[in-house]
Amino acid sequence: MTDVLSANAAQMASPSYRLAATDQDFLLSDSMRGVRFLLEYAKAEEALRRWSVRSTIVVFGGARVRENGPGRQAFWYEQARNFGRIASQRGGALRITGDARDNVIATGGGPGIMEAANRGATEVGAPSIGFNITLPAEQEPNAYSTPDLTFRFHYFAMRKMHLAMRAKALVVLPGGFGTLDELFEIVTLQQTGKAPLTPTVLIDEQYWRSVFSVDAMLEHGMVNPRDLELFCYARDAEDAWAKLEERGITCHASARI
Repeated sequence: MTDVLSANAAQMASPSYRLAATDQDFLLSDSMRGVRFLLEYAKAEEALRRWSVRSTIVVFGGARVRENGPGRQAFWYEQARNFGRIASQRGGALRITGDARDNVIATGGGPGIMEAANRGATEVGAPSIGFNITLPAEQEPNAYSTPDLTFRFHYFAMRKMHLAMRAKALVVLPGGFGTLDELFEIVTLQQTGKAPLTPTVLIDEQYWRSVFSVDAMLEHGMVNPRDLELFCYARDAEDAWAKLEERGITCHASARI
């Protein structure tokens, strides 16, 4: 028996003999990129279905914003936190009767505005989602997204897809390049008819008008007048919710606290 085992030791040890599902070198190879993409879709999809998440409200904003930060950072953090509470209480995320959960807060999972929105949802006992991304300087999830709904992606494209595919609304607070990327990604999908119209509200008009000018784009013929209707501005969290209600977001009175 020993001689037989010795005779096929090379075959047994060969990478080609490993089960494909347990062969990490194979799964991480270039040829399996499509499979990895599918796995990132399926893993999050199954978890969201287990939690009966039918729709979300996505909250974007700067990772560098701090609760007691300088300037208007404290205000932005508090409004994201307030909005997490308001949307979770009024939007249907708290329903536990077996019905699907609607308007569940979803963020990029990191610190700053994302943390604040997840925190607000947690404070009223609602689940919330964190779609994290692997970065060179490793991002860690904030402490407030629901553990079962805290995901990590390698591919930005799949992360963006999950952020967009259940979104019934988008609320954006001040942020930098990443926030602008996510905002314009979803607005462009709507502008080009690749996604349904999704109510989009930007909190703190003064900040946003100082960062980019849609009026200038219009003046130079880069957008159509109707494109200006793809988003609106709000003063604070309550105003943002009111704007969303005006645009069709349903308030579930039975879920109020």
